[in-house]
Amino acid sequence: MSTLGEILRQLRDNKQLLLREVAAELKMDTALLSKFERNDRKPNKAQIMAFARFYEVSPNELLVAWLSDKIALDIQNEDFAKQALKEAEKKVDFLKKKNRK
Repeated sequence: MSTLGEILRQLRDNKQLLLREVAAELKMDTALLSKFERNDRKPNKAQIMAFARFYEVSPNELLVAWLSDKIALDIQNEDFAKQALKEAEKKVDFLKKKNRK
């Protein structure tokens, strides 16, 4: 199981690109990209979409990693984290159905 940062690093390594090359293409600071890859900072959704376009991968893969990282980091130390995740899944389904009406 990989974090978003690990996935981004692997994608860059697979293309044999330097941090500065990717950063220049995506118009971001090299240090910021490095922080993303080390999981020291989290990109926003627009940046995730830019990574997906640049690396030519499905945005869904990166978005799922991004969201799961956010959720896991927020609740990792909670005693009822897994129970809350199950309940949240039900709520997401309920809200989607409710909003379709």
